[in-house]
Amino acid sequence: MNFFNELKRRNVFKVAAAYIIVGWLIMQVGDTLAPALHLPEWINSALAFFLILGFPLALFFAWAFEMTPEGIKKEKDVDRGESITHITSKKLNGTIMALMVLALGYFAFDKFVLDPGRDAAEIEAAIQTAQESVPKPTATENENSIAVLPFVNMSSDEEQEYFSDGLSEELLNLLAKIPELKVAARTSSFSFKGQNIEIPEIASRLGVANVLEGSVRKAGSQVRITAQLIHAEDGFHLWSDTWDRELENIFQIQDEIAAAVVDSLKVTLLGETPKSTQTDPEAYRLHLEGQYFTYQRDPEALRRAIDLFKQAVEIDPGYAPAWAELAFTYQWYTGSGNMPIAEGAAQWKKAIKMALAADPEYGWAHFVRGVSLINFEFKIQEGTEAYLRAYALDPGNAMIAAGRGFVAAILGEYSDGLRYSEAALALDPVMPELHTYVASAHWGMLQFDEAITAFRKALELSPGYPGNFQRIARILLQQGKPAEALEAANKEPSHIYRLTSQSMAHFALGNSAESDRLLEELIEIGAEVAAYQISQVYGMRGDADQAFEWLERSYANRDSGTINVVGDPSFFSLLEDPRFEAIVEKIGLSEAWRNLPPEWGGPRP
Repeated sequence: MNFFNELKRRNVFKVAAAYIIVGWLIMQVGDTLAPALHLPEWINSALAFFLILGFPLALFFAWAFEMTPEGIKKEKDVDRGESITHITSKKLNGTIMALMVLALGYFAFDKFVLDPGRDAAEIEAAIQTAQESVPKPTATENENSIAVLPFVNMSSDEEQEYFSDGLSEELLNLLAKIPELKVAARTSSFSFKGQNIEIPEIASRLGVANVLEGSVRKAGSQVRITAQLIHAEDGFHLWSDTWDRELENIFQIQDEIAAAVVDSLKVTLLGETPKSTQTDPEAYRLHLEGQYFTYQRDPEALRRAIDLFKQAVEIDPGYAPAWAELAFTYQWYTGSGNMPIAEGAAQWKKAIKMALAADPEYGWAHFVRGVSLINFEFKIQEGTEAYLRAYALDPGNAMIAAGRGFVAAILGEYSDGLRYSEAALALDPVMPELHTYVASAHWGMLQFDEAITAFRKALELSPGYPGNFQRIARILLQQGKPAEALEAANKEPSHIYRLTSQSMAHFALGNSAESDRLLEELIEIGAEVAAYQISQVYGMRGDADQAFEWLERSYANRDSGTINVVGDPSFFSLLEDPRFEAIVEKIGLSEAWRNLPPEWGGPRP
């Protein structure tokens, strides 16, 4: 206690307080002045070092020495009766108060005057850095770029909107066949439909220099089409025109618009301007209406699209686009569990055959054939060749471009899958499927945070997108976060995917009874269409016999999920079972599995 009182008498505490306040002020002033004076960054570090070094020296000085009227003396040489420490204490009180007022004043000045300007400068620097990190296109590449916005339906019948949308997409696809022209993909361009956004802003978001927009008015067999090409930077109309024609002249109009765009942008072509695929006007109308319903993806719309495409090919059996879309729609309809796979496969195989017979150079038909060969027939090599052929014929189609990434991923070549998927994403940054492909490649390489981010981006673009909450839940299970996994599983919109991930999460949480109940429900509703998901649940549980029994069913049913077995974490605990190698061999993925690192699901050493 005497020592504490002696510290107080010698004003050690007050010297410490004064030193700390003065030190803080010096550091703040240094922090402000150093950038202004262009001093090196180490100056403030050196200043802090010497201030810290000086603190114990100041305390020692306060303890060992005393200020007297005759100057500084050692404390032991000063008679207690002549000591003036009490006077020095009062002076220190005043000094500390003055320093505190000064410190508060500087704090307010820094907070409300200097800080906003400093923050703005930092934000501006960050924006500039981000902009500089994005590769800038060359002037030629930038000028030879275009987005085709959905043409406005000016018809009195709102149901004619399918025609204006379809015409816009046909123009987009026609222009995308020109290698020298960069064309924003459909999903990205159509994302601005119905929004009141200025052309320069749209062009900036899509990374193009020009925008084609227009309107369509259809009445019976008469059609009026207005189109205009706008240079986004200055809003200058490079070209505009209006056509009043019979519907049978629609293909000539499309060709004229494409030629006018090429001429206006002064694009130097290595070949001829592509031409529209000709067909009967009514078959064309039915084809456009079918596309409109296919994009809606729900079972009723898909069924209606199938009927419309069938009517189109009845009118013109040689119309390749309608045959290819019929095949693709059957794949969606069947893959969603609305039709037995064998029945659906018979329909889409016939449609693919007819599409390629009508036009062997039609890229989309080769893509749909690749989907059939890989996802449902497990003919990996043939399917890969079909995807590559599609890409060679139509590299501007984002879905076709993504096919290369899909093939690489199922072969366990995740880095290539990521590269190809990101390239496809650059063509169409708002297509949720492409973000899902990117996420799956990250997931295969165990890059969990990147995978979850990409899956969530797909869900932001399409909140009802099936399967991605289930995939997020399974990643969280891999990370040892079953409670968070269950939260994600509960948000899954697809009933089958929801039951799959919920059963897994409850099992990981130790809720075996609830996990069993959910699995029983999954088996009851999904035995024919979800055998692969059932095998995943058993695989995650470590029930090898049931997992392989349902994998065999999945293979027999031609369940499209079966193709994902290599690298699927649900089966990591079963990799040393000889039955796993047998099923992989049967699917045609044994080489891909053997080349996979053990940590990614390859053979154990």
